[in-house]
Amino acid sequence: MSLFKARDWWSTILGEKEEFDQGCMCVADVDNSGSGQDKIIVGSYMGYLRIFNPHPVKPGDGVQPQDLLLEVQLREPILQVEVGKFVSGTEGLHLAVLHCRKLCVYAVSGTLGNVEHGNQYQIKLMYEHNLQRMACNMTYGPFGGVKGRDLICIQSMDGMLMLFEQESYAFGRFLPGFLLPGPLTYSSRTDSFITVSSCRQVESYKYQVLAFATDADERQETEQQKLSSGKRLAVDWVLNIGEQALDICVVSFNQAVSSVFVLGERNFFCLKDNGQIRFMKKLDYSPSCFIPYCSVKEGTINTLIGNHSKMLNVYQDVTLKWATQLPHIPVSVKVANLQDLKGVIVTLSDNGHLQCSYLGTDPSLFQAPRVDSREINYEEFDAEMKELQKIIKEATKTQDILPKSDKHRDLIVTAEVSPDLDAESQAIDSEVKAETVPSVTVKITIQSRVTAQKPNLAVCVQAPLAVTCDQFVFDDLEPDSSETVVLSVFLKGNCSPSELEGNCVFSYNTPTELNPEGIPKVAQCNFRLPLQLICFPAQPSKAANHKLTIDTNKPPISFLTIFPDFVDPCEDGQANVLGFQFLTGSKTTVLASKTSQRYRIQSDQLEDLWLITKELTLRLEEHFKKQNCKDFACTFSGSIPLQEYFELIDQHFELRLNAEKFQELLSERAVQFRAIERRLLTRFKDKTPAPLQHLDTLLEGTFREVIALADAAEENQANMFQAFTKLKSATHLVIMLISLWQKLSTDQVAILEATFLPLAEDTQELGWEETVDAAISYLLRTCLSKSSKEQALTLSSQLCMPKDTSRLKKNITLFCDRLAKGGRLSLSTDSATQAAAVMPGGCTTIPESDLEERTVIPGSTAMFPNHGQTAKQKSKTGLSEDAAEEEEKP
Repeated sequence: MSLFKARDWWSTILGEKEEFDQGCMCVADVDNSGSGQDKIIVGSYMGYLRIFNPHPVKPGDGVQPQDLLLEVQLREPILQVEVGKFVSGTEGLHLAVLHCRKLCVYAVSGTLGNVEHGNQYQIKLMYEHNLQRMACNMTYGPFGGVKGRDLICIQSMDGMLMLFEQESYAFGRFLPGFLLPGPLTYSSRTDSFITVSSCRQVESYKYQVLAFATDADERQETEQQKLSSGKRLAVDWVLNIGEQALDICVVSFNQAVSSVFVLGERNFFCLKDNGQIRFMKKLDYSPSCFIPYCSVKEGTINTLIGNHSKMLNVYQDVTLKWATQLPHIPVSVKVANLQDLKGVIVTLSDNGHLQCSYLGTDPSLFQAPRVDSREINYEEFDAEMKELQKIIKEATKTQDILPKSDKHRDLIVTAEVSPDLDAESQAIDSEVKAETVPSVTVKITIQSRVTAQKPNLAVCVQAPLAVTCDQFVFDDLEPDSSETVVLSVFLKGNCSPSELEGNCVFSYNTPTELNPEGIPKVAQCNFRLPLQLICFPAQPSKAANHKLTIDTNKPPISFLTIFPDFVDPCEDGQANVLGFQFLTGSKTTVLASKTSQRYRIQSDQLEDLWLITKELTLRLEEHFKKQNCKDFACTFSGSIPLQEYFELIDQHFELRLNAEKFQELLSERAVQFRAIERRLLTRFKDKTPAPLQHLDTLLEGTFREVIALADAAEENQANMFQAFTKLKSATHLVIMLISLWQKLSTDQVAILEATFLPLAEDTQELGWEETVDAAISYLLRTCLSKSSKEQALTLSSQLCMPKDTSRLKKNITLFCDRLAKGGRLSLSTDSATQAAAVMPGGCTTIPESDLEERTVIPGSTAMFPNHGQTAKQKSKTGLSEDAAEEEEKP
């Protein structure tokens, strides 16, 4: 709690859900009581007019019934209230109320009460003016130097100044170059109106110039008539302040010169009568309102400035003298004399919090009680310290960002995939050219043990897979309730996906006592899609361009056992060989050796090997897990197919280069198209027709080029998406082969996946090639470094698209070579041979040092020649299991 806070003298809340703004409050002796005490007049946008005369018994008291002198609803929004000498024939004060389309002047009077209810107050309408234009704000004063009365000037939303000589309308003038209305005030010393225009300039207009200028009502006349009937409205002086103004105020006290105060959005200005700056103050907060008032020091002026941090600052010229805390954000502030108390600060918030306060401090009277002295039990403290250290150690063991879920979770999301494909396919708008595109049903169940507010379910699958509905919105869930949704997954794009997995994310809010709106929480689950969704059984293929052999430590299992959904039990010939045909048309064959513990997977496309290989290893692990066999393991002793992998990288990178070229060409043609359009528009606007000189033909030809380039860029984008999907499948395969080859742990495989698969989507701004190159270079510089020189290399701080893929392929080859020589993946910085570094944005070349020698990968006939390019495997045509076994022997 702030020590320097505004001391509450009297306060109240006005109405319910009413809105107030800057001009909705003024203070004056509106009932002409002659006591010198001000009344507080407040008008709201709901049309309520209230007049208060606070009389608290003691400071801090709330509103009493007798404090409210008058409350009346005027049925129209009240934009501004002012008190002045607005009625002719009398110098008494009257109340002017500005509505959107009306100006009303009232007389406020009171009648002495004869009973305990007190005095009675009422308002009487003296006159009103119906406005032809929408009003914004108003100001008043003795325009033209009149004595004993005040005239009113209203600014409309379209920039017209409407002047009223009390009961009659005088004239109207339009402000030159007007766009939006700004604050308006009148300076009696110079007899001029001061406002801030949309050009962010303070502008001053003399009343005499306004009076003799062309009448705004004569705007329909011709230019010649305008020149003959009146003068053009000219500005007296202009000052550019470079920001929009919130309010303007003109003050002239006995001991200070006349000044114009302007409150900007970030600065506070004090100007002379001629527009020169006396001083300015840069504010380090966002102001909301201000009011200058008389200072006790001669030659200075005090100013109260409220801000959006609920603070009220007191300045003496540019010096901050006091800062006080308010309970609300003020939109209007006044200084009033109330109940023989001079200088009461009256503030009003936008939601109707009206407060009268004075400055002071609020010291705390709390005194801490004496602590009873007692003997310290060191053994008890030691036991508690050890328990706390144990808890801290357990909490810091894991580096997970998200906390581990409790044993009994508040909300559980489960996804159940149907074991069979849908009898009637639910595929929608599929691009696959197959006769039938299958779909599979996924049933998602949400079980809630608590109240779940604003529940939403999102189902995500990797493209080119799609779901029939991916977003679900539920009503609030009650405790011990459940919801179930059913959807279908199918192959939409004309290429095989890189993952057969989906994810369900359920977001909801759980209310608490302190936060009834709820704490946002998320529950999620993954589900695995069947292989039948993207392929079906086919005749095994004898010839293939790419072959892989997976070694196991258990005898081969018949495909009738591990692939019952793809093998017909009546056909004994499929017990050891099985063919898969993808919906996109390509084929993959799986072969089990009869004499050795090996499986061969072969296909014409490298990327098609991935999903079949993954499915094979997963089903083998599940089979042996059911038999309680815990020592089952798969290994890979062949050569990593880097050369074929590099071809997919080059294809993807070439499409990225094409995308850049299409973007440049489209930009050039668009510039050309706009230039021709400008030429044609100039010709069409010309009063004297001129020949088009084939500009229309050129425009049509350029338009056709833009459309053709856009179609080509769109086609290239689709091809790049397919290429990136194939690259992700091949990358998954390479990661799997490296992990089986080097027998990597789960943590090391996670590092490998983060290195080679950093992006879910590929874009021109951040592509796969530069991201993977940066990650591999980081590993080569840290955990796989061979010397301290490599660790000392500086890395660039930016990622940019490379010119070619030679460096990336070189680093991938070097990465495999370092792993073959015994390197181990780790992100730990504890090792003495490893430099602590942050993931770089770019990389420098890794020196090859002693890579010139040829390195043999253990268990492989393939060799890494200079820069480690692996030998491409030759295609084998036979399907003999024994031949396959002999072929893979070291």
